[in-house]
Amino acid sequence: MEYDAIIIGGGLAGLTAGSLLSKSGLKVAVVEKSYNPGGSCGVFKRNGVTFDIGAAMLFGFGDQGFNAHRFVFDCLEEPIEVVKHELLYCMHFKGHVIRFGSDIDDFAAQLGTVFPSEQANIRRFYRDLEKMYRDVMVANPNYTTPDETEARGAFKSLIKHPLSYARFLGYLNKSARSLLAAYFSDPEIFKFFDKITSTYCYATLEEAPAVLAAVMFVDNHLGGSYYPAGSTIFLPGKLEQVIEENKGTMVLEQAVTRIIFEHKRPVGVELSSGEKLFGRDLIYSGTVWNLYGKLIDRPNLNLDRARWAARQVPTYPSVVLYAQVDKAVIPPDTEPVEMLVGNPDRLDESEVTVYISSLDDQTLCDASSHVVLAIGPSFENWQQGEEADYLARKVLEKDRLIAVLENRFPGFGEAIRYVELATPRTIERYTNKNGGAVAGPKQMLGQHMFKRLHTRTEWDNLFCCGESTVMGTGTPTVTTSGISAANAVLKKRGLQPYVYQPERKKMVRILDKPVTAEKLYADVPAEIRILMQKASRCEYCEHPYCSIGMQARGRDLDIRGIMRRVTVGNLVGARKRLEAYCAEHQIRIETTPLDLALCESRCIQNTRNGKPVAIQAVIDGLLG
Repeated sequence: MEYDAIIIGGGLAGLTAGSLLSKSGLKVAVVEKSYNPGGSCGVFKRNGVTFDIGAAMLFGFGDQGFNAHRFVFDCLEEPIEVVKHELLYCMHFKGHVIRFGSDIDDFAAQLGTVFPSEQANIRRFYRDLEKMYRDVMVANPNYTTPDETEARGAFKSLIKHPLSYARFLGYLNKSARSLLAAYFSDPEIFKFFDKITSTYCYATLEEAPAVLAAVMFVDNHLGGSYYPAGSTIFLPGKLEQVIEENKGTMVLEQAVTRIIFEHKRPVGVELSSGEKLFGRDLIYSGTVWNLYGKLIDRPNLNLDRARWAARQVPTYPSVVLYAQVDKAVIPPDTEPVEMLVGNPDRLDESEVTVYISSLDDQTLCDASSHVVLAIGPSFENWQQGEEADYLARKVLEKDRLIAVLENRFPGFGEAIRYVELATPRTIERYTNKNGGAVAGPKQMLGQHMFKRLHTRTEWDNLFCCGESTVMGTGTPTVTTSGISAANAVLKKRGLQPYVYQPERKKMVRILDKPVTAEKLYADVPAEIRILMQKASRCEYCEHPYCSIGMQARGRDLDIRGIMRRVTVGNLVGARKRLEAYCAEHQIRIETTPLDLALCESRCIQNTRNGKPVAIQAVIDGLLG
């Protein structure tokens, strides 16, 4: 089948590129190996409880600064509801609880009490960085990767704020430590900032580029942090909805095994099923190592380029603990995001960032419990060893993380109702992130800015996005890379790229805390709200037994995919999945009812508590 654009990888970067191109009228296919799009931004469920896979604190929804998510949803004219955290996060550092709020002056004063000898320097440091941030990031919103930045626009900004831009450009090839050394002398304050860069840049002060650290230090406050109301399933789900509503195709549970070349030019992709898709342009949304190490065959591979890719240093691997605990074990003054610094002198496995999103969103679990996600570095080799040894080490790692959380929340271990651990091996299995390196190549001097994978490749119709291309980590940066890739394709075709327009209608709605089902569905028409709530009970099982009863000559009915789409309001996409099944099985969707009683009897919730997901009612609602 022929497409205008094929997106290889359905993480946030790929979905962003795909949704923008679909909105522009291009015929798009997004190929994703998982049954759920979104990559690290999404959910899984256990026993009716919703767990975020990885991305649980999202920047980029604010009305100023580095707000790539807000820009995309405004461009797509697609509404989304979010909740804003009171604080970005708080850090437990050497007996102090340092609260990262939106008022930089208040934060500087607070930090001055922790490092009294540096009080005046702290105020000066943040005053200088805030001015540069407002002049460079806020005054001229720019949603592109460095290699795609147009010289004309950059020159206009330079003329408008020459001193701030001179300072900004001066940080390009300096380390974050050199930036701090111009202001501070107390070695303890360097340790504090090192914890910020190691957690959010995945690099030490010596490694992290000053330009990245400078932006991050301020955006931590002015940009704010957010959580998609109803869980992170809504962020990729809304992007998928735009793709499917604009006649795009989601090809899920299919891995791209190679890029097809003809006459030294990429023309399509081959899938794990053996099927081939062809497209005029390709956008690769994955790691630099998989691109040059797996997908491009030897006759079309530049060996020097392949060696360069192999030399890219990865971020450290991560482990993630998922737990449901009794509500009483979490103190009332706990913040939704807390950084626990076990060793202030160096980065080690005692450093854990804890996300308790149910504090602000009560739709994730029942009222008597909380959902906890804890993520931290792992320096053990998880890729080797026998299966029995691997499973034993998983148990030890789970116990270690529980012990870390016990120090912050006494009684945590006894309060656990459910617990599960993802190792770097787990992360690679489900997200294709090599070795479990959650942020791709390390954000370090020597492989930053123009020394990373570029949006444009050596072929004029193969483009790239994802964490291998951008400077910075987290969902706003990969979203920015998706914007850049989409715009590169549009410019190539002589179509209008997406640029900042202040008059655009604002599509991000901030809900009051805490989020409840009533608030989440307040503006949804009653008949759609009922379907969404019924579908949201689905657990999107990895091995969905409910579909087995609908197998005939072809594929099973994708009940899991239909329910996931209906959950976020993507009724068009859900109906397309239903229509595809009916067409394959020669069922007249308009006149032939589907008997789904057997499916409901096989639902995991029916076997657990006798209350299956109302599959029949949801399907009938789609048909109606």
